Amino acid sequence: MRLVIVGAGFAGMYAALSAARLRDIEGVSPEELEIAVVSPEPTLVIRPRLYEPQPETLTAPLQAVFDAIDVAYVQGSVEKIDPKACTIDVINAKHERKLLQYHRLVIATGSRLFRPNIPGLAEYAFSIDNIDDAIALDRHLHELAKMPDSAARDTIVVAGASFTGIEAATEMPSRLRTVFDKPVHPRIIIIDRSSAVAPDMGEGPRPVIEEALRKLGVETRLNAGVSSLDKSGVTLSSGEHIETMTVIWAAGMRANPLTTKIPAERDKFDRLLVDGCLRVPSVPGVFATGDAARAACDNCGNYAMMSCQHATRMGAFAGNNAAAELLGVPTRQYHQEAYVTCLDLGDAGAIFTRGWDRKVELVGEKAKAAKQEINTVWIYPPQAERAAALASADPERVTKL
Repeated sequence: MRLVIVGAGFAGMYAALSAARLRDIEGVSPEELEIAVVSPEPTLVIRPRLYEPQPETLTAPLQAVFDAIDVAYVQGSVEKIDPKACTIDVINAKHERKLLQYHRLVIATGSRLFRPNIPGLAEYAFSIDNIDDAIALDRHLHELAKMPDSAARDTIVVAGASFTGIEAATEMPSRLRTVFDKPVHPRIIIIDRSSAVAPDMGEGPRPVIEEALRKLGVETRLNAGVSSLDKSGVTLSSGEHIETMTVIWAAGMRANPLTTKIPAERDKFDRLLVDGCLRVPSVPGVFATGDAARAACDNCGNYAMMSCQHATRMGAFAGNNAAAELLGVPTRQYHQEAYVTCLDLGDAGAIFTRGWDRKVELVGEKAKAAKQEINTVWIYPPQAERAAALASADPERVTKL
């Protein structure tokens, strides 16, 4: 039997760990149940940290972890899924095609930045959506330091006033001070179509966030969108033109397009609708998890967010359940009642909230310490030691906050 997991992000990594854990508990050998992970690289990109400097350092190797738990790694990207034949087409870096049979399939392909058809967006905007984009932005910031002073050079525009946009904007003053290696007073502007910053976080945290933006001198343009970009800067829907060499697009996410190749219902973010065990109901043998799945967290109407916090736990349940079906043991109902957010606010500290109502628990330096622990410890892979790695993947304990 073969269980195939597509994707080596947070959800895919924990799906592999959890499936291997259940296989070990049931005393089944890797020969009897093969677990394979398909991804372009056996590497976890620490995506929540890509707003930070030196993005090229923000990865963690997974091959040693996979070896320790007897999980096979298959290099490549999946271009086609045939649910009737239970096969996937994998294309490797040499453009060689391989047909891979599966008995259970877990779609853990994550998400990507939504880029609408705005004139100039593809040509002139940067992002921190993936490691290549983050590296390109970092190099661009270093190039700015070599240029003569100008309003365009010293103005950074961030499109999107939600979690990612706020972290990118509030980190930018300290990043530019380091890059320029001299006194610099950049102009940072956040743009959003909403009437308030952090629209998804609600009223409770907003005063803290707004005060942090004021403290850092970050301007906002609310109730306005981006109409176009060109070499001279960005034009807003309000008619305002802002001279800038740096526009960072951080406005919305969509599930990886592979989800559209599954003949199943999806939500407006292209996430596959799944049942309580993370199965795709209309496609036998297929599970979806992480940012690729729309899953209910509880019985109160809360659904998993497109976040690392939800992806790790969802991955653990999906991997466990896919393996459980093959091994003939009971599956487990995914649930994730606890929910916290920790938003970095650059030199203004951070804010830590708990619960779906975003009750503020920590602010300032205490919240910053929590954020640093999350970013440097909690979200990294377990040690490449069999017992420790398998123990880390109990679905009921992963991301239990």
